[in-house]
Amino acid sequence: QVQLVESGGGLVQPGGSLRLSCAASGIIFSLYDMAWYRQAPGEERELVAAIGSAGGSTNYAETVKGRFTIYRDNAKNTVYLQMNSLNPEDTAVYFCNAVLVLLAHKYGYWGQGAQVTVSS
Repeated sequence: QVQLVESGGGLVQPGGSLRLSCAASGIIFSLYDMAWYRQAPGEERELVAAIGSAGGSTNYAETVKGRFTIYRDNAKNTVYLQMNSLNPEDTAVYFCNAVLVLLAHKYGYWGQGAQVTVSS
């Protein structure tokens, strides 16, 4: 059974920082590209940051570049999202995503989400 379990969300003041973690089980984590998405109320889910299976390639949404960092520890089957200089527009539910394309088949999994609220 595949599980992606996010943690580290919460309430933070504008300008503050949070680190999200996503612990994976039931998959060969080191084969999967990982990503963080977010969804604010009334909005579509959007890609925040992504990282390749080996950790060597990353990409970010323009709105978070320079403030957020995605990284992974394949020994711990965990991907992280360090979020700095948070602002109210970052308020959303953040979802962890794992994707593997193998022999023309796409395997994808989602976590349950972690609420991040940025407010004074």
